[in-house]
Amino acid sequence: MNKLAPETLTLPADHQYGFPNALLPVLVYRGAVKIKDPETGAQSFEALFARNGWLPAWRYHLYDFHHFHTTAHEALGVFRGHAKARLGGPSGIDIVLEKGDVLVLPAGVGHKSLEASDDFCMVGAYPEGQTPDLKRGDPATLDDALVQTAAVPLPEHAPLGGALAFLWGGEP
Repeated sequence: MNKLAPETLTLPADHQYGFPNALLPVLVYRGAVKIKDPETGAQSFEALFARNGWLPAWRYHLYDFHHFHTTAHEALGVFRGHAKARLGGPSGIDIVLEKGDVLVLPAGVGHKSLEASDDFCMVGAYPEGQTPDLKRGDPATLDDALVQTAAVPLPEHAPLGGALAFLWGGEP
């Protein structure tokens, strides 16, 4: 179990731009993995996520357009560089991500890169059995997106270990 306590950010639905966001908080683990070398750092995130039931799916940067997923929660592990991201859609909040950080996004939370170092790269992972779609925010489909994201099952474990339900407001 990971003893590192995450920062939590709760982002309400953005009705103006059509981003459902979530009642569940975004989890931000600062310096979750100590990285000396990017390749071994990426492998460390992949192994850690997989041990906890979050299947690594890609190594890439963060898209530079607002988007969210209605069918999956997402874990992002930064293994190289740094970036400034916006969470919650166009009227959301900005956060800086650095090498070693992990960001856990509940289904529906908007995210986008505002700026990044040239070498910025992350590992992306999703709970076993969940496959992400890609939505860009649309006020006309917000009600459907709210229903879809609320129906995404909670995984048993957080991507860094421990009971995710406890971190997301449930029982330990």
